[in-house]
Amino acid sequence: MIYPIGIQDFEKLRSDGYVYVDKTDHIYRLATTGSYYFLSRPRRFGKSLLLSTIEAYFSGKRELFCNLAISDMEKEWTAYPILHLDLNTAKYDAPESLLNVLNDTLAGWESEYGTSPTEITPELRFKGIIRRACEKTGRRVVILVDEYDKPMLQSICNVALQDEYRSILKAFYSVLKTQDRYIRFAFLTGVTKFGKVSVFSDLNNLKDISMDERYIDICGITGQEIHRYFDDRVTELSRKNNMTTDECYAKLAKTYDGYHFETDTVGIYNPFSLLNTLDRLRFGSYWFETGTPSFLVYLLKKSDYDLNNLQNEPVSVDLLNSVDSMSQNPIPVIYQSGYLTIKGYDERFQQYRLGFPNDEVETGFIRYLLPMYTPVNENKTEFFIANFISDVENGRPEVFMERLQSFFSDGDYRIAGTMELYFQNSMYLIFKMMGFYTDVERTTSRGRIDITVKTADYIYVMELKLDGSADEALEQIETRGYAAPFAADKRKVYKIGINFSSGTRGIEEWKIEE
Repeated sequence: MIYPIGIQDFEKLRSDGYVYVDKTDHIYRLATTGSYYFLSRPRRFGKSLLLSTIEAYFSGKRELFCNLAISDMEKEWTAYPILHLDLNTAKYDAPESLLNVLNDTLAGWESEYGTSPTEITPELRFKGIIRRACEKTGRRVVILVDEYDKPMLQSICNVALQDEYRSILKAFYSVLKTQDRYIRFAFLTGVTKFGKVSVFSDLNNLKDISMDERYIDICGITGQEIHRYFDDRVTELSRKNNMTTDECYAKLAKTYDGYHFETDTVGIYNPFSLLNTLDRLRFGSYWFETGTPSFLVYLLKKSDYDLNNLQNEPVSVDLLNSVDSMSQNPIPVIYQSGYLTIKGYDERFQQYRLGFPNDEVETGFIRYLLPMYTPVNENKTEFFIANFISDVENGRPEVFMERLQSFFSDGDYRIAGTMELYFQNSMYLIFKMMGFYTDVERTTSRGRIDITVKTADYIYVMELKLDGSADEALEQIETRGYAAPFAADKRKVYKIGINFSSGTRGIEEWKIEE
């Protein structure tokens, strides 16, 4: 079995014998029930391969679809003129970057379908090409756009440049509506979704299938598909890793499954990580390691975001669907980028609950954030965490508090957000990185516990103060009964009061009681 890792061309995949997880029934349904579609999915989820498959279908290449679902559905296999725009092909760091890509693509189309001297702007050239392609071939045009939002995502730190890209793309994509009579089918993909005021504000006939239950698995791989296509390979993987087959499936699910693009729908596995694991017979963080979420960190810091809310903040469907609100709230773009997914839905208030989809994403994201939010050096993250975990697991609160004090004493770092938020985010990341069951600001009937850490033998109840005292922190634990819920627990309970100093930007004092 040859795994299509990094293969984005359907014809190459089929001709060269790569395994293909059949999604063609979805393509036939799309082609026969509508004309204009948009799909948002995280990077490396198979969007480019999906467009390539659609292109092969509308090119009438019947031979490539032998033994696939669509071969029994489609009878005509008509070839249509196809305009395929791929915005993956450039680094968008200047106004001319986008125009260069558009000009290059338009010139290629014009060499086949002709041009007019009055067509000067990209949108006018696009408009003329669509009309002439239809008139020349006698068939309406199929338009495919891969990663429509790449220019705006890459310019997210430059508001002026992003606005310029938005203006160019808005005019360019508006042609799809004005030339409707010449268009058979249009499909656009991207990471982020369009909002009410965006590049698609003039294109209100575009159907967003990103959260449509009928197409949830159009990209990615389901558990059922793993059994159908890869059962033998999973057996090999289990042997290589000294597991039973059931244990191996459970680990695959825990590590790579968990993407939900609508509530109460089947979980989707990250295809890139899954295929790499099956190919190498080794578990790894394949998806996360192929791209660092630096622009997401920029958004989090820009908004002074409380990291504890990543998995607790309720969001509306309008917010999840709105790329335009990301400058005020980083959650939509973090969700759309694949670092959070839908975990539940409150129908009464019409709000979604988000969370990390799986272990690969959670561990990778927290690991990446740690040196961005704390004084820890990126190269020393593993060393710091390993020693810290050892102290916590072995019931040495004095030792790990000394380690924390030393950790915060490093003055060569920049505060992200307010001083209080900085300390809170730092502590959250440290304890999340430990991999323990960790509650930050755990709600009780009498207040909120800042941090609760549970191990096999110990429970740590911590209260943090800024420019107060360790005694005040301990007193709050006592008076509000934060340790009371654990009175019947057989594990040893430590109550720790910690005071941070805004003057020294570190831990000024702490006190521990059993």
